[in-house]
Amino acid sequence: MSDSSEVLMHLRAEQNSMTALLSDLVLMETPSTDRASQAQILDRLKREFEEIDYRVILVPGRQSGGHVYAAAKYRARGQPAQLMLGHCDTVWPIGTLQSMPLVLEEGRLRGPGVYDMKAGLVEIIYALRAIESLGRRPSVAPLCLINSDEEIGSRESTRYVRALAQRVDRCMVLEPSLGPSGKIKTARKGVGRFEVTVQGKAAHAGLDPGAGASAILELSHVIQKLFKMNDPEHGTSVNVGVIDGGIRPNMVAPQSRAIIDVRVQTQADAVRIENAIHGLYAETPGVSLTIEGSIGRPPMEPTESNQQLWRVAQKLADDLDLELEQGTAGGGSDGNTTSLYTATIDGMGAVGDGAHASHEFVFTDLLPVRCALLTLLLLAPPLKT
Repeated sequence: MSDSSEVLMHLRAEQNSMTALLSDLVLMETPSTDRASQAQILDRLKREFEEIDYRVILVPGRQSGGHVYAAAKYRARGQPAQLMLGHCDTVWPIGTLQSMPLVLEEGRLRGPGVYDMKAGLVEIIYALRAIESLGRRPSVAPLCLINSDEEIGSRESTRYVRALAQRVDRCMVLEPSLGPSGKIKTARKGVGRFEVTVQGKAAHAGLDPGAGASAILELSHVIQKLFKMNDPEHGTSVNVGVIDGGIRPNMVAPQSRAIIDVRVQTQADAVRIENAIHGLYAETPGVSLTIEGSIGRPPMEPTESNQQLWRVAQKLADDLDLELEQGTAGGGSDGNTTSLYTATIDGMGAVGDGAHASHEFVFTDLLPVRCALLTLLLLAPPLKT
């Protein structure tokens, strides 16, 4: 029996157990902005890793609920390492289960966070369990980091992600696959957030409008300039998603504000758009602009090392009779960061649909297949020689 067949057979026998663990994790509601909500799931994950004799550290958070770091105890001196990344936080507030309950029907498990990305956490645990149960010893030692602030930009955990990425041979990100076809994400857009504040001068709109300087008028010019920066052909989007300003209808507005979301496909575009936004200037006399923000998540580009890892994954998928394609995601993840330092593939998690949507679900019969692919990647030789 081939390695791929043995691994897949083992994991197919674990499908019900995988679904049970996933259900337990989904029933633990873990919104990013509720630090206390993370304690239960982090403790559960810690115990799952300890059951397979991994060294585990609960990393405390200041603004976040903290993170779990787990490492194989058997790593020898000088042995290369590989990183698995995931997050346990979700976009769903406490109480969502009342309107969006956990339901298993017709091979689909539904519930808040099941697809993005608690199923990926289950894959990590069961891939490591499979390696132990089958008596294998990876030549590249597994490390794992699960953070609790990814959905809000990984502001606290990025330093750990960056430090680990610089020490490993490769990184597999267990975010959900790209769409129901299960594509692997080999590229992601970079993500930026900017805020433009316009300072004008108040005046009575009826008695003496000429004495004022309208911040809203100036913001209208700024918004048009921002939308002209859109370049769909090259994957650049600049979206003014929030605006506010003014005090009363009979006043010339003394202040206004816009919040902008930016997505870029290359680092060169990131630099260009960031410079263009910070280079905006006021056209209305008596008005000034304050511009804050940056491209917080750099693009994950299809680098040669990323493509090398993708080719390994594709070959292993062929061994599993799994048709695997690659694609580009519009959203960012911690893979955007690791890709700067090491070979990275993303979207290794569950196949399903509905990330951040009320119909979120995973196909339970594909959990063992995706987990088998991860297991085989963990057993693959190092990319760097």
